[in-house]
Amino acid sequence: MRVSQSSHNKRKIINDPVHGFITIPDELIYDLMEHPYFQRLRRIKQLGLSHLVYPGANHTRFHHALGAMHLMVKAIDVLRNKRVEITDEERLGALVAILLHDIGHGPFSHTLEHSLLEKVHHEEVSLLFMEELNRKFNGRLKTAIEIFTNRYSKKFLHQLVSGQLDMDRLDYLQRDSYFTGVEEGVIGSERIITMLDVVNGNLVVEEKGIYSIENFIGARRIMYWQVYMHKTVVASEYMLTSILKRAKELYLQGHDLFASPSLKLFLQNQVNLDDFKNGSAWLENFALIDDNDVITSVKVWQTCDDKILSTLCKMILSRKLFKTEISKETFSAEKIASQKTKIAQALSIPADQTAYFAITEKLVNSAYDEKDKQIIILSRSGGTQDIVQASDNLNILALTKPVEKFCFCYANLP
Repeated sequence: MRVSQSSHNKRKIINDPVHGFITIPDELIYDLMEHPYFQRLRRIKQLGLSHLVYPGANHTRFHHALGAMHLMVKAIDVLRNKRVEITDEERLGALVAILLHDIGHGPFSHTLEHSLLEKVHHEEVSLLFMEELNRKFNGRLKTAIEIFTNRYSKKFLHQLVSGQLDMDRLDYLQRDSYFTGVEEGVIGSERIITMLDVVNGNLVVEEKGIYSIENFIGARRIMYWQVYMHKTVVASEYMLTSILKRAKELYLQGHDLFASPSLKLFLQNQVNLDDFKNGSAWLENFALIDDNDVITSVKVWQTCDDKILSTLCKMILSRKLFKTEISKETFSAEKIASQKTKIAQALSIPADQTAYFAITEKLVNSAYDEKDKQIIILSRSGGTQDIVQASDNLNILALTKPVEKFCFCYANLP
């Protein structure tokens, strides 16, 4: 961590293409940003492999974390102006919590969420990083951790960090829309933030902001199907997970593939959350892994002796991606078996190894879950209602129902 020479040097201004000028609001924020844990986010793409479909989608988790923090500054200013009591300590805690909320992401963000770690969510790793940083910064992240884990008394602060209308979503929808060029994802975050208030300790939105909320929910649905679950994006992500799965299998069989030392540790071992908690060495090694480790390995593995791994690596590097079919119904066993037979013949591999090249999954998208963390509308009379009851837009009710689609991704080989 680089130590700044003066407090003046820590008051930096960053020019962000989405929000304009972002001012670093506190010296602790600056010091956290300078730490290697956070700088690593510069080397992790926000949207995984979406740049294979949208070439502009090369923005990083670093961009997103700064943007979310910037929106948190605005939100707290709005709430304070409406006489919501937020102390300077609470303000800083909320800013640190949103700044670090994604610090636990692995390479290519959600794409490899469970490839390097077994059944570990990135938020659990984020908490471990925050606790380690709290030790390094002599307990100064205590309030931020309590807000992040929803153990702080003022629940609306956690809702600003993690909720149906949090600063995370308000930033990523705008940012992902900007860098992909999908204009349907544009939302009025400034207006939404201006309409925020707190009633009975919970975050609410003033009634006059209801149309902005309706647009927000609709934009989220569009972005999921058009970007996050775009069939070609899904295909590329399954290819990369197949690559990591095969590499781990080869390591466990005793093969010694090329990899950076830290990445190799996670390929050679089945690592779970308990391993992280029982030894800081795992966390420190995870902190050294980013997109570059993975993509460099993939480039080397394309010439390895294992036919499955080398073929997958060559395909993804040359953008010869899996063909993807989407259906409202499950795909028949006959169709899947037929495609696997073609793959086995084309590659001259055993039938049981075709699973790397043919994958079936269910895609689920729920734009708004009224049973989880609600968006509450504050009426002019002072009453509160969930957005579904408050809105006269019938589409909002429809968007509360999860949409399920089935996909079949497979190598379409000659």
